[in-house]
Amino acid sequence: MPLPKEAPAAVAERPLQPLRTRRLHVVDGIRLVAALMVVLHHYAGTRRLNEPGNEIWSRPVSEIMPSVFRVAAYGWIGVEIFFVISGFVICMSCWGRTPRQFFVSRVIRLYPAYWFAVLFTTGVLVLLRGAAERLPLREVLLNLTMLQAGSDVPNVDPVYWTLWSELRFYLLFLVVVAMGLTYRRVVVFCCVWGAVAMLAPVSGFPLLELLANPDGAWYFIAGLALYLMHRFGPDLLLWGILAMAWLMGQLELGERVAYEGVSGWRGAVLIFTGFLLVMVAVSLGLTDRIRWKWLVTAGCLTYPLYLTHYVAGTAVISRLHGTLDARLLVGLLIAGFLLLSLLVHRVVERPVSRLVKRGLDASFARMRAR
Repeated sequence: MPLPKEAPAAVAERPLQPLRTRRLHVVDGIRLVAALMVVLHHYAGTRRLNEPGNEIWSRPVSEIMPSVFRVAAYGWIGVEIFFVISGFVICMSCWGRTPRQFFVSRVIRLYPAYWFAVLFTTGVLVLLRGAAERLPLREVLLNLTMLQAGSDVPNVDPVYWTLWSELRFYLLFLVVVAMGLTYRRVVVFCCVWGAVAMLAPVSGFPLLELLANPDGAWYFIAGLALYLMHRFGPDLLLWGILAMAWLMGQLELGERVAYEGVSGWRGAVLIFTGFLLVMVAVSLGLTDRIRWKWLVTAGCLTYPLYLTHYVAGTAVISRLHGTLDARLLVGLLIAGFLLLSLLVHRVVERPVSRLVKRGLDASFARMRAR
């Protein structure tokens, strides 16, 4: 007996159950490429490394590896790519979930590898004294909360600044998850957040700017719009949101270019636009046939690699540069941190995540019972 058809408005308003779709392997691959871009940038493409007498390479990296430097100078765009993918993946993984499930999924995804990275990086700095400044123990311990930016405490590793942006995105998106995700609610969220992010810098309200996160908002919004395209199909409104995200993003890219001081605006916009086009292809299902299993493993390496590579890696470079060919040293370091990331995923993330999930589930069950 055929089921009665629902009115389009009712379908849009009712929270849908998660679709049983195939894993998007291409997204896993893009995540690893973005992480490798950031790693290469930190090892061979920053303004700091290109200064005479810098403490890492001792002389400008553009003189040591000119070709590598020209490529690595644009690697910082990997962070913006991360933000777009985060918007896409969070919307996909949270569809049909409760706020409790959303909270538990974020804790077990973020914290186990992060705890390891904080302790690992601190341990490296203890062993390689003088390679970089080590924080006092009380600040290291506060870093374990991932909330140190809110207390104006430095990060154990500067790359953790992106986690602060991620946390603020999760806090805002939790409101929509609590209401129940629908096409309409996510679209409204994108529009409202985008408007607030545009107004916050000139509002004179620091708290509003903190919550709105204008530097990262439009990248997350782009990811949300791309996922809605993937789930419901494209329409003019979603194309408009994505176009607005691109327009606002190119302005922020210009600000990042000025801050980084090693790359150009045109090149940065070209790379970012190419990435968005790839994500559009993913959203429209044009890459569904790509199902290489190794891409899943590649995606699992991304987060540990990002968290562990910078301070520890540059500390090693500062000790070993001059003893090996610079390109070989960078290549060996990247390979070593990829191997470490695989071990962290299998030995730390998996077991610790299971333990934390079991404990949180039991805690929430206890709260419901009392």
